[in-house]
Amino acid sequence: MSKRAQNILLYTLLTLGSFLMILPFYWMIATSLKTGGEAVAVPPTWIPKRFLFSNYQKALEAAPFGRYFLNSVIVTVTTTIGEVFTSILAAYAFSKLHFWGKNALFLFLLATMMVPGELMTIPNFVTLSNFKMINTYWALIIPWLASVFSVFTLKQSFESVPDELYYAAKVDGASDWKYLWGVLVPLSKSSIIAVMILKVIGSWNSFMWPLIVTNDKALRTLPVGLQAFTTEAGTHYELLMAASTIVVLPMVIIYLLLQKYIIQGISRSGLKG
Repeated sequence: MSKRAQNILLYTLLTLGSFLMILPFYWMIATSLKTGGEAVAVPPTWIPKRFLFSNYQKALEAAPFGRYFLNSVIVTVTTTIGEVFTSILAAYAFSKLHFWGKNALFLFLLATMMVPGELMTIPNFVTLSNFKMINTYWALIIPWLASVFSVFTLKQSFESVPDELYYAAKVDGASDWKYLWGVLVPLSKSSIIAVMILKVIGSWNSFMWPLIVTNDKALRTLPVGLQAFTTEAGTHYELLMAASTIVVLPMVIIYLLLQKYIIQGISRSGLKG
């Protein structure tokens, strides 16, 4: 096969893949602008006959989405800051410090990544219940203040920084704490930003855990609030899609604007100094 034919095949596959990725988002937005009858019509219509932007206003009025939005912001910001802080400290310890059992402990932490998250739901729930934290902000925040994946990513990034910088900082009288925040963190900015972006997206879109640990509607987050459009009488798909667009759009914008940091950060995590 000639190089030109290979390029044509490659771009064809990439175009097809891009179309398949964009299709669900288009369908969500298109459905959010339809009438209730058109949203469930068979065969489906790809372009709304009437563009009902009022569906977005109705969706916002159907549930206290202002409160849900505030809860999502609080949980997302708090868990992101907490996870990044703990991951930086742990990654620094595993990459630059020397202590007994370091490698064995790190391998044990990596092994926990093979445990399905669903398997930890009941133990985490029981633990928080014993501490009387169910149906509080603490239940939404505390279990997500650390991540082995983030520790691994930042450890690999920190290890790519030459040790000579550490020794030079020590000669200049810098403490480990000052070296970490003054030298190592700035040099690993792309990896840290990548971890932050992935955490923000994951926390913002979290559904199952907030649903399990909250009973009060005032503590619900945006993804859980989407249940307001599913009742015993059926699902209002046009309003559900309008609300889903409002929930998803901020994360899509963040990803599109900062995707280069995700690529740089994850790719750098495989480098060695």
